[in-house]
Amino acid sequence: MSLYAFCRDFSFAHVPVPTQAILKKSVLDIVGVMAGAVSNQTSQALYRYARLHYPSGQFTSRLPFDGERVGLLGAGWAGGFTADSLDAHEGHFTSKGHAGATVVPALLALADALHQQGQRITGLQLLEALCVGYETGLRAGVSLISTSPTYHASGGFSAIGVVCGGARLMGLDEATFNHALGIAEYFSARCPMMRLIQHPTMLRDAHGSGAYVGLNALLMAREGITGAPAETVTGDVAQPYWRDLGERWEIDAQYFKPWPVCRWAQPALTAMTALLAEHPGISAETVEAIRVETFWESMCLQGHRPADADQAQYALAFPLAALIARGQVGPAEVTGESIHAPDILAVSGRIEIVEAVDISARFPEEILSRVIVTLKNGERFVSPITAALGDPERPMTPEDIDAKFDLFASVNLSPAACAQVKQAVKSLETAPSAIDALAPLFNAAAQ
Repeated sequence: MSLYAFCRDFSFAHVPVPTQAILKKSVLDIVGVMAGAVSNQTSQALYRYARLHYPSGQFTSRLPFDGERVGLLGAGWAGGFTADSLDAHEGHFTSKGHAGATVVPALLALADALHQQGQRITGLQLLEALCVGYETGLRAGVSLISTSPTYHASGGFSAIGVVCGGARLMGLDEATFNHALGIAEYFSARCPMMRLIQHPTMLRDAHGSGAYVGLNALLMAREGITGAPAETVTGDVAQPYWRDLGERWEIDAQYFKPWPVCRWAQPALTAMTALLAEHPGISAETVEAIRVETFWESMCLQGHRPADADQAQYALAFPLAALIARGQVGPAEVTGESIHAPDILAVSGRIEIVEAVDISARFPEEILSRVIVTLKNGERFVSPITAALGDPERPMTPEDIDAKFDLFASVNLSPAACAQVKQAVKSLETAPSAIDALAPLFNAAAQ
């Protein structure tokens, strides 16, 4: 099956039921993260940027949880950055990246723009476009990481998913579709991810870039601009990653994050959560020292005294300390005044993070950590080597995702608004009009 035929003929009914459930859970997760992130410094800066530099044109979209209408490309920049600005969105094992934080805000923006133009898009049609975008975006990521010597940020591949899902919504013909693919790949920024991890900034995993590039490629191809073949899709070396399209689902390798920090910090937080539950005597007051043994990439996070929210979320020591000091790690613990909170920093200073050769040897197939806690009274507790909660083999339940949604969205939304947005996303499949059903998502948040 050609990629174009897959995108054109795709039916959600042909997707295995467990895979459908993962896709729906993924969309809810991204929307909840965006709701929790809309008031933070990065999101607000990008919303200002979109208003100033992408005024309304032919295609306009409302900014999520804001409602102001801007040009489609500005909405792509802003939505992608917002989804990426709170590091809690779901991700994917074999691409070592994420598609949803690009695909969901980009296709929501495109669907809103098409709706404004008078095109009726049902909830099922939007859900199908999102599924196409996820699956193709993730495959593009696997293709890129498997054929390149450099570890690229997700924005280096996720625009492919935007083009595939967006072309379905726009009804592009095959030639225009192929040009859009080529434009998206050619203009995608192959961002060096380890540089960002070692020097955290608002740029994060480049989802704003991926959303912009994908939407821009669709609009350019629609106007007759041509693009070179997309090698990560059509090249001979890429074929193993596309051959079973429609038969096997990369979406099944999705993982979910309980906490808004780097994926590589999650195993240590999972291990510490278990130790806290098993040993109630562990607290900020009783801890003498904590040693985290992990793989090299996770060890690079460090982050004992972050200067801002970006550094706090691309860290291991600080969120681990917040978990001990505050009992949870949500948006409030890794943004705002908490970044400089004495209770968290006091614990963070007692944490040592080292590479464990045995754990590094199992990366990237396994993402693992071990935590050793020593109390002031001499007691010592050692966790087993631990994988992160939310991995495919240790999934977060629908109830877990609901609780996470409520925790994150309640930062900016009232309880009634939280419930409305959650219900809108959960009932999307049966909605006669996707954008009418998702109206609560475009209301201004009470920040």
